[in-house]
Amino acid sequence: MKATNKSLWQAVKFTLFSISAGLIQVGSFALLELFIKDYWIPYLISLVLSILWNFTLNRRYTFKSAANVPVAMAKVFGFYLVFTPLSTWLGSVAEGFGWNDFLILAITMIANFVLEFLFCKLVVYRGKEDTLKTENKAGESNE
Repeated sequence: MKATNKSLWQAVKFTLFSISAGLIQVGSFALLELFIKDYWIPYLISLVLSILWNFTLNRRYTFKSAANVPVAMAKVFGFYLVFTPLSTWLGSVAEGFGWNDFLILAITMIANFVLEFLFCKLVVYRGKEDTLKTENKAGESNE
């Protein structure tokens, strides 16, 4: 497959998995918002749930990477060490100006989607894409 088609297909898969992670994030955020009125607590919990889901699916199916999982997760954790405090703070500031919590969440999720794809493609899995061995239905290993 040509590199352009491969990258496009990766972007499509990343988008679909991100949508599923987004549904997890919005659903858990909405549920937590019923009981916890401060924006940042439901946001952080729902963000962690979506990160774990997205990381697992994208490592396996989008980037097909056999990269060392703890190292890859540490890189993603590094991304979120910057993204999470910044987005949490900006979300709280926006809430203080009267913005709707779900509008803040939507804007944050779009920024997260774009930045995380670029970070995974260019940093986390760079040079380690398509290294995961998979098994076909007959139990034979494919590379």
